[in-house]
Amino acid sequence: MEIEIEGAPAFGFIKILLNPGEKIIAESGAMSGMDAALDMKAGFNGGFLRGLVKKFLGGESLFINEFTNNTSQALRLTLTQPFPGDIRTGELGNGEKIYLQPGAYICSEPGISLGIKWAGFHSWFGGEGLFRIQLSGTGRYAFGAYGGMLEKEIDGELIVDTNHLVAYPPGMQIKTQLSGGLISSFTSGEGFVMRIKGKGKVILQTRSAAGLVKWVNRSL
Repeated sequence: MEIEIEGAPAFGFIKILLNPGEKIIAESGAMSGMDAALDMKAGFNGGFLRGLVKKFLGGESLFINEFTNNTSQALRLTLTQPFPGDIRTGELGNGEKIYLQPGAYICSEPGISLGIKWAGFHSWFGGEGLFRIQLSGTGRYAFGAYGGMLEKEIDGELIVDTNHLVAYPPGMQIKTQLSGGLISSFTSGEGFVMRIKGKGKVILQTRSAAGLVKWVNRSL
């Protein structure tokens, strides 16, 4: 299977070449084009009850689509996300996990398991939701975010604005706090920030949908 990202960082999309017998799992609505010979099957995202939980708590669709190449030749598939922005790929080895913000997941190989985990009230105050998406297993995956994405290696602490944390490994401690004093935090326009503590790589987005909404409301 060949996976290639094009159009990033403003309008990223995923070009996938599926060899005979290969399949990939994708978020419902992610497909923008495919060869007619590909087989597409829709199903619940982990079963009906788990699908409901992922939809209402994890920001994912109730359904997922499975694309399979049952022919004798390589076939192409194009996937995208519903908003403009960057798309990245990653790979997990046996036993590895990664957390994604709700709505960031796009697709993965069959060896990847998609679940949700309690993120805590600090995450909710930080604009990331009470629950986070957990990817585990073995294989490649793709995720996206509004705006561009930056990789930051942490060995200590990092301060991040709310609604900007996209992906991070288990073991990271996240705490939401005021950016400064009570008055300066709100007069500066920063309000709350997230303090991330630990060691590993985190992915940040350069824009946030919440920030866009505030900007549009001010302009109306």
